[in-house]
Amino acid sequence: MDEKDWALFKEKLNKKTGIDLQLYKEPQMKRRIGNLVTRAEFKSFSAYFDHVSKNKDDFAEFIEYLTINVSEFFRTPDKFAKLETDVIPYLMKTSPKLNIWSAGCSIGAEPYSLSIIMKEMTPNVRHRILASDLDIDILAKARKGVYTENELKAIKPDRKAKYFTKGPDGTYAVKPEIKSAVEFKRHNLLKDKFESGFDLILCRNVVIYFTEEAKDQLYANFFEALRPGGILFVGATEAILNFRKLGYTSFQPFFYQRPEK
Repeated sequence: MDEKDWALFKEKLNKKTGIDLQLYKEPQMKRRIGNLVTRAEFKSFSAYFDHVSKNKDDFAEFIEYLTINVSEFFRTPDKFAKLETDVIPYLMKTSPKLNIWSAGCSIGAEPYSLSIIMKEMTPNVRHRILASDLDIDILAKARKGVYTENELKAIKPDRKAKYFTKGPDGTYAVKPEIKSAVEFKRHNLLKDKFESGFDLILCRNVVIYFTEEAKDQLYANFFEALRPGGILFVGATEAILNFRKLGYTSFQPFFYQRPEK
């Protein structure tokens, strides 16, 4: 598996999916994908790609592995508590109907968590909750809104009983009033155009393998996508060390604000 093989693999992947591995940390991604190639007993990245491309299910599994779709409801509950008690009430002082974006939403746990929060805080107001991801198959799971017990482990029992319907197979389906509040779409954070005017953007546990340059560009794009006074919420291991250089102020740890003026 030489450099020419790796370059050919990246070219094929980009052409088929729009995923540009030039914007990801090469050593980590090469090692991560290399483990797949070795386990599948192929001698080159490109040969492995050609093989998985022939089978829809195999390719879907490969893309899910590549894009690291790990999620659960109310992930890091202490940070979600801050969102409920501090961030959203602050934003609603100037925007009674919030425009929210869950960027890199994975299986939908994050936007549905937001939907539950907004339902409880403002039962008679319809906010906009946009949820996007690169992976089409993961978006299909998100739209379906059916989850395992483990994916709901951080949900309080009263919320689980109120907002989910338990099926005979032990899975839990999001109820229509929570599901209908979320709008899903495919979006490549490193390539596609951003909407603007968001009060709140969540991008959590998404940028782990992005290069520093790609991260800076992403956070700059989020800055432009926020309305003045809007807030970006990042993952618990993704503090933006150069947030001032990018134009943000610190609202709270892991919450970054575009200044009002």
